[in-house]
Amino acid sequence: ITAEQLDRSVLLELRTLPDGLAEIVARHLVAADLAMAADDVELAMAHIEAARRRAGRVAAVREAAGVAAYKAGKFPEAISELRTARRMTGSNAFIPMIADCERGLGRPQKALDLIKTTNTKTLDDETRAELLIVGAGARADLGQLDAAVVTLQVPELTKLRPGTARARLQYAYSDFLAQVGRTTEAWEWMERAAASDIDGATDAAERCEEFAGIAFTEEIGSPADPAND
Repeated sequence: ITAEQLDRSVLLELRTLPDGLAEIVARHLVAADLAMAADDVELAMAHIEAARRRAGRVAAVREAAGVAAYKAGKFPEAISELRTARRMTGSNAFIPMIADCERGLGRPQKALDLIKTTNTKTLDDETRAELLIVGAGARADLGQLDAAVVTLQVPELTKLRPGTARARLQYAYSDFLAQVGRTTEAWEWMERAAASDIDGATDAAERCEEFAGIAFTEEIGSPADPAND
């Protein structure tokens, strides 16, 4: 593990530290990334905590701590770290995760309130898509499934370029369509999600097979089927 494996923008942030310390912190962050990729969140958090003890005033370190806590389901800690990173950077990129943490703590209305105060025009396409998905999820948490569907009826469903953001948006839209009983439309949008998912970030292709199985079962069980006469 070497510091050079770390993203260049983070390495630039670490230049505010003494050289030896910057190297140690960078290596801990690389180790955390590798652990996260291996789904070992606890090990990742241990490395990030080691980095945080040494460089708690570096925004990238606080961001890493927030993301790791979020993925571990430690939502109060994640909110604290992500808010700190937001104050340090002025970036709204952390808003979707902060709002989703509020959902995780059983506070969907608070998530919606946070989203309403966010200027979405300042967000990039990926962050805006994530914010839409979190907002729809908060509506669903409140039992407002139809509103969740409407929340995702946005131009980004088709206008985003193929990739993870568009695939995740279409996937979420399909999920909520299925929850309100619009199975055929849900299947269509899951197929679109599978086509959009050029990075393999979702299981949309497998979900399409599930929808096909549902449709096949319904067809077999139809009163018009001679087998049922």
